[in-house]
Amino acid sequence: MMASRTVPPCRTLGAQCKSLRVTLRIGELEEGPSSLDHEATWLLGHTARITFLELWEGEGDLYVDAILHVACKFLHQDGSVARCRAHGFEGPAPRGAKPQPQPLQLGHDRFVVVEDGANAVRSLPFPPHSLPVLQPGAAPAGENPCASAPCRTSDHTRKAACCRDLQVEIMCTRAQQRLEALVRSRQSPYLCKIERGGEYSLDVEMISACGYLGPDGVACSLHGRHRADGRTAKPDLCFEWPPKNRGLHPGCVFGPRHRRRAPAT
Repeated sequence: MMASRTVPPCRTLGAQCKSLRVTLRIGELEEGPSSLDHEATWLLGHTARITFLELWEGEGDLYVDAILHVACKFLHQDGSVARCRAHGFEGPAPRGAKPQPQPLQLGHDRFVVVEDGANAVRSLPFPPHSLPVLQPGAAPAGENPCASAPCRTSDHTRKAACCRDLQVEIMCTRAQQRLEALVRSRQSPYLCKIERGGEYSLDVEMISACGYLGPDGVACSLHGRHRADGRTAKPDLCFEWPPKNRGLHPGCVFGPRHRRRAPAT
């Protein structure tokens, strides 16, 4: 058995071995619906390993309940038999919460987006399927500069790395020691880089691809579309790139170019 603050005080194998129900903070209500709609649409778009439940307001913030489909790092499964490598429990492989379908692209220019703090189906104008060229000369006009980039997330998945991982804030007070231990025991890199953001929450990084990605796994299906009030359908967070040469994924097309070494003399 292990003795560590990251080992959850579990008494048996259970659903917590495969998934974890949490509350995620989206943002402050005082930011207004214009900003929060972008933030919520962006967060609720990352559906690959997160099932999003109810959106709700409380104490000046917008939250969403969610289920994180990331297994515990202490779980070892061999067929239908499982064992907890922290506590030594053995038995039938536990069943976590089943991921629920969360279609965001409904066809015929219809999409699910967040509007006024709630999910809504909206008809949006048809866009050109390309991302903005952020650096002059990076690619021919109209061509998606990320289409052939060898960028990758930390699980070595290539293409559209910035659309496949995200940072989330999990509500978890210092008194919720079991929940914090369960969060800290998730499998890396699918949930990792866990830091306490304050008295009430944990900041974590997750790998969970965006459901707005097109069939090629790179193009954004919201790109170029606009809401009825003129706002871009694509969340503005997707346009906020990190400072030059910082926070970029390996192989990013916008990363620094390697300088050629001068020939030896």
